[in-house]
Amino acid sequence: MSIAETATKTATLTAQAVKDVVEIKTPPSGHWVGDGFPVRTIFSYDNARAFSPFLLMDYAGPLNFPPAQKRRGVGEHPHRGFETVTIVYSGEVEHRDSSGGGGKIGPGDVQWMTAGSGLVHEEMHSAAYTKSGGPFEAIQLWVNLPARLKMTKPKYQGIVAGQIPQMDLPGGAGTLRVISGQFGDAKGPAETHTPMNLWDVRLNGGHGVTLSLPSGHTASVFVLKGHISVNGKSEGRAAELIVLDRKGEGVRIDADADTHLVILSGEPIDEPVFGYGPFVMNTESEIRQAMTDYQSGRMGRLTA
Repeated sequence: MSIAETATKTATLTAQAVKDVVEIKTPPSGHWVGDGFPVRTIFSYDNARAFSPFLLMDYAGPLNFPPAQKRRGVGEHPHRGFETVTIVYSGEVEHRDSSGGGGKIGPGDVQWMTAGSGLVHEEMHSAAYTKSGGPFEAIQLWVNLPARLKMTKPKYQGIVAGQIPQMDLPGGAGTLRVISGQFGDAKGPAETHTPMNLWDVRLNGGHGVTLSLPSGHTASVFVLKGHISVNGKSEGRAAELIVLDRKGEGVRIDADADTHLVILSGEPIDEPVFGYGPFVMNTESEIRQAMTDYQSGRMGRLTA
């Protein structure tokens, strides 16, 4: 479907076809992950059905870090059974893991790490950013894997901003970056295991857009900056998450001021979710096995 065809389809959505707002989640109080990531957990896997295939969203910052000599971040820790997706808006994050994956991402870049059967990794501020200090803002998502792929081979995807297609929205409304999934003719560079859209959207003040989203898929809108109305009824402010119904084929978003959004939607993985800390599996016994495998070194170790 071309961008023109997408615009035509979204413009003709009726009130009956939009995904209704089912909840607006206000931001909780924050906590630190290591000493480098001041986060607010917007949602977690204790309510997996509402967001599947997404399991968790941490919003880090915005915060200004002073210059330092010692790198901040979170040290070696394990994961199994899902993927982590980190989008950096300011600052720099450097990653390395026991499968050999790793790299540095900065503003506009994305890291998509498949933990799969298990690995250990660390996420630290880069050496250059540590030395300079400055603003930091990022989002980390946890994305579930279906049972048949829980033990898939670990993989690292480092996606730089220039690889992410950016589309102009109709009527000068703003822009949309396609990180995963598809919008019009643009396909996101992230390789996913189940169908999902992850879009980074900037709307100009006084403009709006109607976005087509598949019926039956979960969908939500996270507001990083600005103020929006959704379907002409509900309001969303900075650091709030607007959760949409699975029913319906799209959403109307209007911005009162310049606004920055992240759109999440995906085909639900309707399977049991059993999570414990850094492991997300389907049963308690699988969690116990993950803990044993990590403690015995089967997920690897990072070199000094």
